[in-house]
Amino acid sequence: MSYLDVGALVLTEIVGDFAFQKFANGGGINNLCLGIAGYIGVVYFLIRSLQGSTILLVNAVWDGLSCLVETIAAMVILGEYFTDPLKYVGIAFIIIGLFFVRLPMKREKPFYFPNVN
Repeated sequence: MSYLDVGALVLTEIVGDFAFQKFANGGGINNLCLGIAGYIGVVYFLIRSLQGSTILLVNAVWDGLSCLVETIAAMVILGEYFTDPLKYVGIAFIIIGLFFVRLPMKREKPFYFPNVN
């Protein structure tokens, strides 16, 4: 597992989340299909991230990076901001936590899709 694997996981999750939010509030087959496609990507990149790693590590990095990236995306794209400044301190702790995980940027071993038999 690497930050590239988890980063792709987070980005596909954001696509799914944003599309499902649009579908939930306004409908539309395109929003529904994009949300489903995003979560199909989540399944693929989760399998990729779990290969050669532990659920504990993948979940910790995925949750932290997802929180960080989705927060930034919500601020930039949707214009949402925290009203309590202490919540930004919490985001800073997430960044510190991700630093201490010491995950490599690139995968050490090549990914192979497991046999489905």
